[in-house]
Amino acid sequence: MLATLRSEARHLGVPSCVLTFEPHPRDYFATLQNAPQLAPARITHLRDKLAELERCGIDQCVVLRFDAQLAALSAHDFIEHVLVKGLGVKYVLVGDDFKFGAKRSGDYAMLSLMGTQMGFDVAKMNSYEIPLPVTKGPLAPAVASSALVRVSSSAVRQALAQGQMDVAQKLLGRGYVISGHVVFGRQLGRSLNARTLNVRFKPQRAATQGIFVVNVFGLDNEPIAGVANFGVRPSLSPTDKNQGQILLEAHCLNWPSSLSLNGAYGRVVQIELLHKLHEELKYESLTALEAGIAKDCADARQWHSEHRPVPRA
Repeated sequence: MLATLRSEARHLGVPSCVLTFEPHPRDYFATLQNAPQLAPARITHLRDKLAELERCGIDQCVVLRFDAQLAALSAHDFIEHVLVKGLGVKYVLVGDDFKFGAKRSGDYAMLSLMGTQMGFDVAKMNSYEIPLPVTKGPLAPAVASSALVRVSSSAVRQALAQGQMDVAQKLLGRGYVISGHVVFGRQLGRSLNARTLNVRFKPQRAATQGIFVVNVFGLDNEPIAGVANFGVRPSLSPTDKNQGQILLEAHCLNWPSSLSLNGAYGRVVQIELLHKLHEELKYESLTALEAGIAKDCADARQWHSEHRPVPRA
């Protein structure tokens, strides 16, 4: 879809541009109804979305704040005031299930008709399917009758929720990466022989949680093999300074020799979740927690050794 957008932009001699919303409209309405459970699990945070769009060669990204005013905007007014007067669009590309405007009243047919009247072209991208053989697990019944699966955010969320990182990777066409600033924590990892990079998140629903084999980018020229805890750390006291907030803690199996022990603080790192080892566990003591971490590190080393890229001839 982005490649098509870039091609059309070059043909028309205009910048390629992606329009997105922050927060997600469903996040906004969930907050409005005081029903956080209705908000979708967040696959990608804004920083990662913008970085990926840049990597794909998109020239511009317009982020509209989704608030009461925007939620009340009719489909007709959205086209007139946002697309035409605001962006001066010449070409609009949408998905085949695209809906917009107050109460989702606008669709592709309406957009196409108004495009003809207002002087811009409209195209839609049909659903994209990929072969996804799944022989076991919760996804198997949905896939058993067909080798093709529609790529969608719902399918990605389902794969991540079930810890099927290989399935998520195929649906995304890339590894599942989360980025953030490394911040100071309790320094507890040091006493457990597993110093960690702590990356905080806004209080949003994470698409996945658990203990993962990871690669860490942003500290060295090469990715660093690691293991990470992504969740609320149930083994710690409820009075812990993070107070149940979701935290991504990544432990590098081999700390870069070029980096001091405190050299990561303040840096933006990218953590690629490669494989889920297990759900978060509640250990009854710090001794038990240390033993559990040691086993996770050993399992992560084993996974990395078995999945090390084969050198090119």
